[in-house]
Amino acid sequence: MTVGGGRTVLTTGANSGVGLATVVHLARLGFHSVGSVRSRAKAAKVAEASERAGVTVETVVLDVTDAERCCAVVERLRPWALVNNAGYSGVGAIEDVTDEEVRHQLETMVVAPMRLARLALPWMRAAGQGRVVNVSSIYGLTTTPFSGWYQASKHALEAASDALRVEVARDRIKVILIEPGGVKTQIWEEMEADLGRRTGSSYQAQYRRVHALLAPYRALMAGPETVARVIGKALTADAPRARYLVGRDAEGVAVAQCLIPTGVKDRVSRLLTGL
Repeated sequence: MTVGGGRTVLTTGANSGVGLATVVHLARLGFHSVGSVRSRAKAAKVAEASERAGVTVETVVLDVTDAERCCAVVERLRPWALVNNAGYSGVGAIEDVTDEEVRHQLETMVVAPMRLARLALPWMRAAGQGRVVNVSSIYGLTTTPFSGWYQASKHALEAASDALRVEVARDRIKVILIEPGGVKTQIWEEMEADLGRRTGSSYQAQYRRVHALLAPYRALMAGPETVARVIGKALTADAPRARYLVGRDAEGVAVAQCLIPTGVKDRVSRLLTGL
């Protein structure tokens, strides 16, 4: 029997980046890999990628902010595991981001994944085991200028995951956080689009500076397949860890969080960004 044993794993945001790499990798491991996408056109992209890889990946059309649709999908699939990956960058100074933008980001990246987990828990409990893998970020452990609401979403996801992990441990359900550093995905193009919408901001010069600083760093980022392999490990390990840092940059930031005083970190951030 293959490692996955045909057990169903639902991965959200599966049409590109980490989500696409994950659904393909989990199919290779022998799971019944199901990826959620927001349109039929995006489902076609998953089908093409899985065909090239020589595996089968099922897709479901799902907007994770649609509570009724989430309920229907989970009830049909009754997943053994859930990989909450759907999300987006949402770059901008706190002063530049509207209430509507904030609500949508928190709904997509905090409320939606925990809703899906809540819906899946009864089926996992009935099966006697299950796993919830929440794709966070090193930004769930640290904070920098101009990504405050994205980081707030990841911090909140970490807190909710920590609480859930303890609450369901007695039911043999594991809750696991994946904390990547920089990854080569479309999120960086989304960031550029976000910055393009902030024209007229008093932070315009600082936005340009941050964009210039990130350009050479992108060449050093890990590929989405690296994160997918860690997710596979979290789903196949007999005793998975509560957290998996992914990438040397993530490991370095995690150490720095413990060693560098807040005042020093603030000063460095201001120097780098020109604030």
